[in-house]
Amino acid sequence: MKQTRYTQDHGLTTRMVTTMFLIGLLYVVLVGVLLAVLGKFWPIILIVAGVLFIAQFWFSDRIAAFGMGAREVTPEQAPELHGAVDRICALADMPKPRVAIAQSDIPNAFATGRSERSALVCATTGLLRRLEPEELEGVLAHEMSHVAHRDVAVMTIASFLGVMAGLITRFALYSGLSNSARNAGPAGLAIMVIPLVSSVVYVIGFLLTRLLSRYRELSADRAAALLTGRPSALASALTKVSGQMARIPTRDLRKAEPYNAFYFVPAFSSKESLSRLFSSHPTLEQRLEQLARLSAELARP
Repeated sequence: MKQTRYTQDHGLTTRMVTTMFLIGLLYVVLVGVLLAVLGKFWPIILIVAGVLFIAQFWFSDRIAAFGMGAREVTPEQAPELHGAVDRICALADMPKPRVAIAQSDIPNAFATGRSERSALVCATTGLLRRLEPEELEGVLAHEMSHVAHRDVAVMTIASFLGVMAGLITRFALYSGLSNSARNAGPAGLAIMVIPLVSSVVYVIGFLLTRLLSRYRELSADRAAALLTGRPSALASALTKVSGQMARIPTRDLRKAEPYNAFYFVPAFSSKESLSRLFSSHPTLEQRLEQLARLSAELARP
């Protein structure tokens, strides 16, 4: 991988490696339980797990981009957006990603892609209407930092186990597997272990990916601010976008909520301690405090 000019974040790298290791252990536990309880079906288990992983890794970014309404645009169709992306690419010394626009009044942006070659950066029409050029560049630099650090790919892989565990749990609940197992003696009790272990794996995997997601957002803010040299522009964009969210109809925010992990700013954010534990983003206050410290550091002679 060619090194970009984005500031290296060893803390992010360490957290990504640690999260992937722990997620891998959970994956081994889940598959081990499935094999122990449904041993004779082990070929089916391995095939299904493999197919789900491949689908998650290769198609999740396309599905997410499609779900968020991203439509790729040419430089002729969106000269200002392409110009901003070109400037960030020149600063970062990285290949230009595909550029897209989503027709939505929700002011936001996101990046998808397993690598720099497959990357796509998208801004909504609501964001383009509301931000000044310097603010827009700060947001785009933030999103392209995710691509440069490959944390989009890591989050895609990390979320796979939670998706699979959630599917297993739902299947067990909706198929009546637990009720049937209770009437089947000791063998039935063994089968009941599957939804229980799947639920525990899902919760732990969910918390691990959320913890990593919050750190990667702070890392992307820092990298973008240092690359552009304008932390105040990114802080201004954050404040403006977060403030404008309150004016968006709740119905529209609910539709966008499933994609919060991709967005620059989540559709919904809560100040409740428990809600923050499950949030994909740090609080606005945390992000602004970090940018204020960077501004002070850059202003020192």
